[in-house]
Formats: sequence, structure tokens, C-alpha cells
Amino acid sequence: MKSQFLLSPEITFLNHGSFGACPKSILENYQYWQNELEREPVQFIQKKAPVYLQTAKESVAQFVGCDPDDFFFTANPTIAINTIMRSMKLNPGDEILTTNHEYGAMDRTWNFYCEKSGAKYIRQNISLPIQSKERLLEEFWKGYNPKTKIVFLNQISSATALIFPVKEVIQKAKSLGLITIIDGAHVPGHIDLDISELDPDFYTGTLHKWMLAPKGTSFLYVKKERQSEIDPLIVGWGYQSETPSNSRFLDYHQHQGTRDISAFLTAPAAIQFLRENNWQEKSLQSKKLILKNYERFCDLLGTQPICPITSDFLGQMCSIPVNTNAPAALKEILYSEYKIEIPVMKIGHGVFIRISLNAYNNENDLKILFDALTSIKFKTNLLE
Repeated sequence: MKSQFLLSPEITFLNHGSFGACPKSILENYQYWQNELEREPVQFIQKKAPVYLQTAKESVAQFVGCDPDDFFFTANPTIAINTIMRSMKLNPGDEILTTNHEYGAMDRTWNFYCEKSGAKYIRQNISLPIQSKERLLEEFWKGYNPKTKIVFLNQISSATALIFPVKEVIQKAKSLGLITIIDGAHVPGHIDLDISELDPDFYTGTLHKWMLAPKGTSFLYVKKERQSEIDPLIVGWGYQSETPSNSRFLDYHQHQGTRDISAFLTAPAAIQFLRENNWQEKSLQSKKLILKNYERFCDLLGTQPICPITSDFLGQMCSIPVNTNAPAALKEILYSEYKIEIPVMKIGHGVFIRISLNAYNNENDLKILFDALTSIKFKTNLLE
């Protein structure tokens, strides 16, 4: 599969999770749309784009399990969450219940709006190592009280690479009358997703990570009952439209002035690529490599796995605890001296090396990393 990607053969790329990697054929489809746009920009933007966009949305809707009229494309989940937060009517004392495993940009977004409103962002501690799903849920709901208004949760955490039981959280949140917002940045194309079955109020996911689309391709789903509550982040021609569609929600959010939507239009090509290349099986192979190798990397570094080594908690990523006082230096030496692209991340729980694999990876890539860490361990003081 490596030949189908543009990734440098000189680099051992173990960081699909950060920004994905786009196959050549999907990139060519991206350039096809850009070329069509430039051949006749006026006709493309004013007449053709809505038709093309609808086709792309229908393809994505089928893939993620929702109505195409219930979501719109965004460049990234940060824009999606900002869109939601701008419209949330938070009062002083209201609480947003989340975990201490969320993505840093999301934490900052919530902190910004809470400072404006006087609401509180409750980062409930989910202790490591994870013992069980039941224990995780018990810890999470300890953060609930009558002031809780919103539950915000990533379905797969970024730094710790853990799969969270969002279905169970959503079910209980609904019974308590809470608003549910799910950050599924790492989910589409990575683990099974059926938004209708999950039934959140809001869900954001990316296509440019595990679905292999070009960078800047994400979406925001909003439950029909909530759509009238969400104001556009950017007000443009869709507001008080002279030619309104049957959805004010889409008029407000899909018309944002002049922009290149070519990346969004690659969605059908990306989904076709996944199907033609039996990506479900290839994804399973990557997951098996994670489950097979996680513990031995922990053994090498003298640490313990942060969860049971099962597919309930791990997909195509795992985060290995590492004892180091210099995470940035460790990341740099892995790249500059050993040509390994891999994140070394510091969060409240500690420092982690996160391995994320896709079909272009194999066992030898993990051997290269294992040998590099062994060498660093004996040659330097970076790994204490």
C-alpha cells in the first residue's frame, strides 16, 4: 500500500493520527475539482457547487449513518465546536462535564466560552490505567450534579488514544436531560460509526484522518431538534437568503462566502478508495499490530499499558507511557537521527509516545521504532 501514498520513503511514518495521509488517487480527485473550479469559477461557485456538494454529502451520510440534511462540511472539528459554543446559552454556574483526556484545542475553546459566560468546564478525572468500561463510566459520572448542562466527550482521545464508551454516556445523558456533544475526530474510517444509532445532539468528525481525504475535510452533525438553535459562525448570503432552500440550517452554515470546497467534494472518491481496497480488513490488520505490540513497547520503556489490551479500548493507535523529562527532545531525536515521525505528548497523566498505524505500515516499521528506542535508552539519558 505504500506505493499508493506520497509519504517519503526515507521516513518511518507512525503518525497517521495527527493529520492523516492522502492516497495519490484521492489527491488527483482533489486536483480535478480544483481544476474545474478554475476553468469557470462563476459557474462552478454559483451553480455547480451546490449540486456537487449534495452528492458528496449523500456519500458521507451513508458512510457515517445520518441524514445528509443534518450536517455540513467544516475544515476541522475546532471550527465545528466553535460553531456550537457560539450558540450555547450558558449562564453563570452552568457546568460542562468532560474528561481530562480531551484534545487541547477543545479544552481551550471551552475555557474561552466559559470565561465569557461564567460557566464551568469540569474536567472529570478518568484514572489510568483504565480498569474496565464500568469503572470508567463510574468515574465520569462522579462529575455530574444538578448544575450540569452539557456532556462533552471525545469518542477516541488524541493523546491517550483510548476509545471511550460514548454510546452508554449518551444514553444516560439523555435520561438526565443533558445536551450531548461528541468529538469524533478520530472515528470515521477508524472504528464503526452510526450517528443515528448513537443519537447525540451534536457530533463532529474528520474525513482527512482515517478516511484519507485531503486536509481540511470535516463535518458537523446537528440533531434536527437542535438545528434552529445554532447560529452561523460566519454570517453570509445564506442568512435571510433571497433563494432559500428547504433547510434554513444548511442555508446558514453552508454559504460562507468565496472558498475552495474541492476537498469536501473528494468524499465519494475517498469512500470508493476505502471500499475498493477492502479497507475494513486493512484497518483490522493495523489494529492487530497494535494489540500484538503494545505490551512489548511498555516492557521496553519500563511502564505499564494504560488500558486492557482489547479492541474495546484500542483501535489503530496506542499511547505508551514514557518516563522522560524532555518529551520535545525525545521527539526531535527520533525524527532527526532515526527518521521516525511519531508524536511524544505531555498531558496531565504524564508523557506518551503515540503509535498510530495504517495500511502502509507493517511489522518492520515497529521494529525500527523499537530498535531506535532501545538505542536511545542506552546512549542517552532521555529515557529515565
